[in-house]
Amino acid sequence: MGPQGVGKGTQAALLSTHYGIPAISTGDIFRYNLKNHTPLGVKAQAYIDRGELVPDELTNSIVRDRLAKDDAAGGWILDGYPRNASQVDALDSMLKGLGTPLDKVVALHADRDVLLARMSRRAKVEGRSDDTPDAIARRLDTYERETAPLLDVYRDRGQLVSVDGSGDVDSISKTIIGLLG
Repeated sequence: MGPQGVGKGTQAALLSTHYGIPAISTGDIFRYNLKNHTPLGVKAQAYIDRGELVPDELTNSIVRDRLAKDDAAGGWILDGYPRNASQVDALDSMLKGLGTPLDKVVALHADRDVLLARMSRRAKVEGRSDDTPDAIARRLDTYERETAPLLDVYRDRGQLVSVDGSGDVDSISKTIIGLLG
């Protein structure tokens, strides 16, 4: 977990390789489905075209389906989910139904100016149309309002591992692996 631009996707990929388990990114799943005009993509696009967020029930459904796949039976890393309290409840329910415990939640953090600079670079390098200055600011504000408070839930459960995400990529990865054991 962490704000946009903190390196969640990068670290998820490195941890996925290290532990030999899939990294599951809701953003990647949505982008794939939008690009390929799948039924899920068409559903999501209708909300996006109206300037609305994709509803939790649709997001929860894609996560539930993905966690139930065979390659996730031995473990997984979620990137970008849960993002709000409703999704925490949905994830708890999914995991109970799958008989799969949640071991740890890794929270990456960095100063806002670091995040803004990273996302501006990402927009140029990757051509991400969703990384405009206004969109970036809105997403960071939404993270602070809706997602950051979830860290307290996982801290209270004893599942939170908090790591500074503003350093060197490999050092951050080694720190996370060391804390996960």
